Amino acid sequence: MKFTISWLKDHLDTDASVDEIAEACTDLGLEVEGIYNPLDRLGAFTLARVKSAEKHPDADRLRVCTVETDDGDKTIVCGAPNAREGITVVIAKPGDYVPGIDVTLSVGKIRGVESHGMMASERELELSDEHDGIIELPSGEVGEKFVDWLAANDPDRVDPVIEIAITPNRPDALGVRGIARDLAARGLGVLKPLKEHRVKGNFPSPIIVTIDEDTRDDNPLFMGRLVKGVKNGPSPAWLQARLRAVGLRPISALVDITNFFTYDMNRPLHVFDADKVNGNLRVHRAKGGEILVGLDEKEYTFAPGMVVISDETGVESIGGIMGGLPTGCTDETTNVFLEAAFWDTTQIARTGRALKINSDARYRNERGIDPEYNVQAIEAATQMILDLCGGEASEVVMAGEVPDTRRAYKLDTDRVQSLVGMDIPADEQRRTLTALGFTIKDGMAHVPSWRPDVQGSADLVEEVARVASLTKLVGKPLSRAHVGVPKAILTPMQKREGMARRTIAALGYNECVTYSFIDAESAKHFGGGADVTQLQNPISSEMSHMRPSLLPGLLQAAARNQARGFMDLALFEVGPVFHGGEPEEYEQMVTGILVGHTGPRDRFGARRPVDTYDAKADVEAVLNAIGAPAKLTYLRDMNAWWHPGRSAKLGLGPKNILGAFGELHPKAIAGMNVKGPVVAFAVHLAKVPFPKAKGTGRGALGASDLQPVERDFAFVVDADLEAINLVNAAAGADKALITEVNVFDEFIGGSLGEGKKSLAITVRLQPRDATLTDKDIEAVSAKIVEKVGKATGGTLRG
Repeated sequence: MKFTISWLKDHLDTDASVDEIAEACTDLGLEVEGIYNPLDRLGAFTLARVKSAEKHPDADRLRVCTVETDDGDKTIVCGAPNAREGITVVIAKPGDYVPGIDVTLSVGKIRGVESHGMMASERELELSDEHDGIIELPSGEVGEKFVDWLAANDPDRVDPVIEIAITPNRPDALGVRGIARDLAARGLGVLKPLKEHRVKGNFPSPIIVTIDEDTRDDNPLFMGRLVKGVKNGPSPAWLQARLRAVGLRPISALVDITNFFTYDMNRPLHVFDADKVNGNLRVHRAKGGEILVGLDEKEYTFAPGMVVISDETGVESIGGIMGGLPTGCTDETTNVFLEAAFWDTTQIARTGRALKINSDARYRNERGIDPEYNVQAIEAATQMILDLCGGEASEVVMAGEVPDTRRAYKLDTDRVQSLVGMDIPADEQRRTLTALGFTIKDGMAHVPSWRPDVQGSADLVEEVARVASLTKLVGKPLSRAHVGVPKAILTPMQKREGMARRTIAALGYNECVTYSFIDAESAKHFGGGADVTQLQNPISSEMSHMRPSLLPGLLQAAARNQARGFMDLALFEVGPVFHGGEPEEYEQMVTGILVGHTGPRDRFGARRPVDTYDAKADVEAVLNAIGAPAKLTYLRDMNAWWHPGRSAKLGLGPKNILGAFGELHPKAIAGMNVKGPVVAFAVHLAKVPFPKAKGTGRGALGASDLQPVERDFAFVVDADLEAINLVNAAAGADKALITEVNVFDEFIGGSLGEGKKSLAITVRLQPRDATLTDKDIEAVSAKIVEKVGKATGGTLRG
């Protein structure tokens, strides 16, 4: 939103400087994005007088001019048709920067004649688009600064422009009037009363407007009137200057008037050439397939349900967004039908987005305009048409009625302190709200019709604090009602997630945060891609399904890194996965992947490809950190995306699976464009049993100062026996003494025979009360042999 200072002063009686206004706007929530002062780019140019203008000896269209400047007479070659003796011009000297052509001048030769500068046109100084000739001034002294002449004779041309960013909740600030109201409430001036207009209609309007019954929700009010006998043409210089200053191109008086009200009062209007309208106007929903060429000369095809305005021959306007070219006003327009309507914001946004139209009318109508100003808008616009174009106005025709936006909220002046922490007197709060247009009566604040964003008493507090300035907030420590350690607020699951995250990061992994949406092909690689997890409105085709696993996102991240030369990766993520379309069909998981090798290239051979046991070690560390039992069951029944022989599940029996680890299947890796090897682990966070005790302390450290003892055993077992079963059996022989059991060797073949293998384990015994004797050790060893034999059928190797 742009506005000039003089435009602002039409609504605000103020002596504040540009900087003061800009600072107050930003502090009020209307963030200033830029200040543009024409004086900054015009300061170097001065006035001069042409003493003579002779035809160039070698060019018919060029003239060699002798120009009187404050530095003496200068020769300037000029091609403008109006370059002649006696006129006062604006001169740019060598070394001056000319903004309209983006050139810094120097002395040059044009067809053999030296030229010391140039006489500027309006376009070359970015004053307008006029470039058919150089600037001719009716008065002025040689050497006078051009900006001084403009300030005295044409101040609109040098009016500073402020551009502000408007948040979606402040549609009222899309009009200069709304900005002035905020500044007046802050105390930077006095808001001028809005002049009311009443134009008497001298005859009934020959054009009647109707709204279809099924369209009234999207267009509750439509008003219009005919003005006949107008003379359209260029608008006055002051109006053109204002429109150019805010970035609009003046078109004609009738169109410029509608654009003026769009920016002045946040009130989009539209004018039809009444002679091109066949019959009456009807607001209705499109059947679908209708075509209209808009004022931007683009063709639009309507979908069923879009709100349009039609005459007896077809669609003539897109309701609240853009008019049609067939009924647009031209210089030949003599009878005009003026429209002022109120539209549903959602419908405007939906239609504008579908048709890809970004007009000023759509921008304002979809954010919300003042419905109660509709009556005054058509009167004020009619008066301006009569003033600038002449003519005679008809009576106003109206379809629908003004929507009732009345609402009020209790004004609790103590809430500013409790919600914002500012001490603002009650009288000051009431004064602020009154200045913003609220009506205070019987302890209730009645909201003005131009503030659709105010929807509760908390919004009243925000308005008061905003105008008082949030920069006055003073930081204060929170008061503590109770001395001591505050009560924990994290849930057990949140604590578990944090512990898992810290543990994996400590293992050297980098955390990723990926989208919960993935493409259908990637989802199918990991057991997903069903219709129940497909999105109805995906952001893109690559985000069409809810993810069934965290692995696809991590593998996609790995592929992107590998494409950039990073081949060895350790990535993890904590987040939800989705097994169906219902809210309860999801769970929180933690997943990590290792890709490539264990470290950088090493001439001593320490570098090796990652393998299943790297993932096993990491998943066991995570499970241990979040409180999983030490003794777990390892199962082979894996999903299709795991390698069938190099992966396993961990659980508390076959019905409660806590996680999985191992290599990923080569097909899954290839489908995700990742170069292997790739190992991974996944943990179901919610399936790990939570501790029964609710205390926050840890148990006592069970350290012992007695020497531990280690004994090795080699058992001959069936070749298909899983080592974990033997380890668990040995560990269960004496839970008080045995603290650790590890496999350190495996042997197959030789004298063991077909279908047999030898597993060698080391068992650590940690005494608590007394040093172990040989007899104690032998007794435990016998228990281990017996336990392993019963559990696995294994025998000691001879």
